[in-house]
Amino acid sequence: MSAAARVLERCDALAQISEEPTRLTRRFGTPAMKEANGLVAGWMREAGLEPREDPLGNLIGRRGDGPVLMLGSHLDTVVDAGRYDGPLGVLVAIEAAARVQRPLEVVGFADEEGCRFGTAYLGSSAMTGRFEPSWRELRDDEGVRLGDLVGEVGPARDDVLGYVEVHIEQGPVLERLGEPVGVVTAINGQSHAEVTFVGEAGHAGTVPIEDRRDALVAAAEWVLAVEAAGGTVGRLEVEPGVRNVIPGRVTATLDLRHPDDATRAATIEELRRRPSRVDLEWRDTGDVPAVAMDERLTAAFGVTTRLPSGAGHDAAMMAHIAPTAMLFVRSRGGSHNPAESVDEADVAVALDALERLLHAV
Repeated sequence: MSAAARVLERCDALAQISEEPTRLTRRFGTPAMKEANGLVAGWMREAGLEPREDPLGNLIGRRGDGPVLMLGSHLDTVVDAGRYDGPLGVLVAIEAAARVQRPLEVVGFADEEGCRFGTAYLGSSAMTGRFEPSWRELRDDEGVRLGDLVGEVGPARDDVLGYVEVHIEQGPVLERLGEPVGVVTAINGQSHAEVTFVGEAGHAGTVPIEDRRDALVAAAEWVLAVEAAGGTVGRLEVEPGVRNVIPGRVTATLDLRHPDDATRAATIEELRRRPSRVDLEWRDTGDVPAVAMDERLTAAFGVTTRLPSGAGHDAAMMAHIAPTAMLFVRSRGGSHNPAESVDEADVAVALDALERLLHAV
């Protein structure tokens, strides 16, 4: 069996470990996560790594002493997940560790998705000294307290020479380009906002068009401007929401992402100041800076196709303590759903690229 085929076979085996009998759901701190860690720990031993769990439940397989290069991704999933988002990167890393005999660590982070407690990057935040003590009081839908599932979280790791993550792309760019893999240039920064358009409600049959202050028309024009800027409006709430009444108030959400923070900030300012026939109320609900990948590590993959990551990853946390690089693998069927699909030939290309990096740095 080829190394790439073994990676995919192991992805299939991991996909059988779930909280639910009919779909793949594996959240932080559940028996399913514990079982998954046990299975992956066995594969780590086969690759010559010594596995352990840290107080957060991150699974870490190590070879050698002293500061090391770290490879990995996450082992938790969203609800009704595909089998490759996260686990593929961990299993590719284990296979690469078996092929290249050097000091290193492979990590399977316990919680990247944040589905149980709303704590995205929980595993990597603990490793990088960014775990908030107040998170211990968070409770899941069943009332389970986060602090009862984790041990004492220590300071940031200071022995990581670099962090490298392989991950499915989660989008269509590599497929459109006909490329099996691509290196990530940056993890996009994100701006989130709630924007309210305040116009004037009125009778749909009696108020002439030229006299209207239609909040929905103003919002629609703004939505097109957001689309032109590469952003997303995921929700619109129209008031009063009646067929024969001109909308007097519309609330919209904004999600804008870009690999360059200055460009993103300028775009936000343009959207805030865009002329409108109604009043605009703007509430910022989130701002996440972009994270640039390390050029030396990125070049060591020996891959020419470059693209930014529109989604967040554990690499964004790890970049706070070490040079970081990411490699995307072409994925069909989207992401965060059972239709995720990865070709064996593409996994082989990713393995070769990761092996080149391990020999080069």
